[in-house]
Amino acid sequence: MRHKEKSVLKVYRWKGTNALGRPISGKCLAVNQSEVRERLKLQKVRIQKLTSYKISWLKRQLESVKPKDITVLTRQLATILATGIPLVQALKLVNDNNKKSEMVSLLHSVTKKIESGLPLSQALASSRHFDALYIDLITTGEETGRLDQVFTRIANYREKSERLKAKVIKAMIYPSMVLLTALVVSWVILTMVIPEFEDMFQSFGAELPGFTQRVLSLSSYAREHGIALFLCPIVALLLTKLGCKYYYPYRFQLSRLSLRLPLIGSVVSKAAIAKFSRTMATSIAAGIPILAGLKSAAKTTNHCYYQAAISRVYKETAAGMPLYVAMRHSNTFPEMPLQMIMIGEETGRLDEMLHKIATLYETEIDETVDNLGKIIEPAIIIFLSLIVGSLVIAIYLPVFNLMNVIG
Repeated sequence: MRHKEKSVLKVYRWKGTNALGRPISGKCLAVNQSEVRERLKLQKVRIQKLTSYKISWLKRQLESVKPKDITVLTRQLATILATGIPLVQALKLVNDNNKKSEMVSLLHSVTKKIESGLPLSQALASSRHFDALYIDLITTGEETGRLDQVFTRIANYREKSERLKAKVIKAMIYPSMVLLTALVVSWVILTMVIPEFEDMFQSFGAELPGFTQRVLSLSSYAREHGIALFLCPIVALLLTKLGCKYYYPYRFQLSRLSLRLPLIGSVVSKAAIAKFSRTMATSIAAGIPILAGLKSAAKTTNHCYYQAAISRVYKETAAGMPLYVAMRHSNTFPEMPLQMIMIGEETGRLDEMLHKIATLYETEIDETVDNLGKIIEPAIIIFLSLIVGSLVIAIYLPVFNLMNVIG
């Protein structure tokens, strides 16, 4: 496995002299000293002193390369190369118009490696920003001499994957907002509103209704253990994150559980199948063998349960089993895409069928997310009404009882 370079941005302050021998100084963001020296050499600056400093977390986040930046870069290179401009010139052209420091460093490093004689695929392979699928597709483009077409194919694939991810996130935000709103409203009523009525209830000197007593006990508990109740979900989230990162069985079971969640589960499942189909279609259309495509699909999926299923499919396909049969044996994929893949294998149009599956599931996700908003909005109103209504009833029940006694 090729070693992936870990780029860490730093601030470099320098002092030196210009072409006229006059003293000058400045600072720049870069990932290593050699890059700074090369940049200043082009400006005819002779360095006398060079010092590096760590930058703040926020600055690093703003200047770091995100997956969307790689997608934009891919689209830019596809457009420029299609005009006939040579690769090195295209990279320099993109770099000259780039504002992110880490991207500037990345493109500078890639350009330098290509100029030293390395092919583009090897120049990109050492960076953590380019996955195995990206490198495999670029290698295919180099072999066929159609890098512009390959960059276009990669850009299309990444743009559709990013849109799909955004839709899944949008679908998960709705239920989260419902739960958060309900918790905040309940907390305010329990800790601020109900205590105002507690003294008044005690002055009645009569036994309170059972429901009111339970609400008062809950209010008292919330005030006494407020910090613990606040910290519990935070600790639970941290433990979940650590468990997912370091303990595979936990991550696997959690990903499996996510498929059973009401409303969201179907979106997560369809998104995983769409991503798998889109990855396989892009790989096969570029001339990459099915086994290499399956390996890339397993690596690019973010869902642990589907990742394990694709790995099983890979093993059975490598043993000589047709793709659709191996997928059926995994007990993970619905019958409809299996039938389409079977037809694609038999007719030699597998990439076409996989593209259609991906498009079909992406359309279904669109419709589900749109409908989810229509379902959640009234659900929020009903849910909050039940919570607030119950607490209000608990507050006024003793008042109504007292009025009946007086009457």
